[in-house]
Amino acid sequence: MPADPQADPLIHDPEGGISRLRAIMAALRDPASGCPWDIAQSFASIAPYTIEEAHEVADAIARGAWAELSGELGDLLLQVVYHAQMAEEAGHFGFDAVVRGISDKMVARHPHVFGQESRDKTADQQTADWERLKAAERAGRDEAGVLDGVALGLPALTRALKLQKRAARVGFDWPSTDEVLAKIVEEAGELVAAQESLGAEALAEEYGDLLFVLVNLGRHLGLDAEASLRQANTKFTRRFSYIEAALHAHGKRPEASDLAEMDALWNAAKAAERG
Repeated sequence: MPADPQADPLIHDPEGGISRLRAIMAALRDPASGCPWDIAQSFASIAPYTIEEAHEVADAIARGAWAELSGELGDLLLQVVYHAQMAEEAGHFGFDAVVRGISDKMVARHPHVFGQESRDKTADQQTADWERLKAAERAGRDEAGVLDGVALGLPALTRALKLQKRAARVGFDWPSTDEVLAKIVEEAGELVAAQESLGAEALAEEYGDLLFVLVNLGRHLGLDAEASLRQANTKFTRRFSYIEAALHAHGKRPEASDLAEMDALWNAAKAAERG
């Protein structure tokens, strides 16, 4: 790369593709001529942005904002290039190793497409095969425990679901939703009882237990807790916006209203949604 990034034709080539993005990232991280903020970053400082960008991709998809999705995917791709650049600088691996690794993995995990296995399987059978191949990969990494390899950085609801699925594969699971519902009642009762007698830390533990069992109920019902809660968040936002709009039409703001009025408007929003 030229010492002066302004003189690098690749950086200014709109058709430069992934090579252009990698050159831009390398220039930003150059100790002599790069951006001071980018030079100061580390894996740990960039990781939260990586998570944030992944959520923004999911948000654009959930909203059907297809015009925004290209840009959000670009932001997420930048995160991959950023981490790979820092890894190359530290002598760990480079971007090509990232691409090679995921390409090899996808070929290995799809023998029914790239190998000799038959494609004549149901989606559930393909999922079972995928999990079997992943288990073999974990064994090769000396991940002996059933729960090994479930990333700590996942959103808590998603990680709870993955932990439960792993445990269920070896038989540690309730046989039906009846037992899960009974456990929810038990955990809810313990939380209510704990309000008066337990400190904040113990109360948080009881609350976490209840959330964990609720995730399990969703799993037994074939529902994803993370996706379901996102939908609930969207619904709450939509209905509260209805309340704000209705109050605004009468020259009022929520803080000038009261719970009874806002609750009535909430019910009106529900009725309007039902048609």
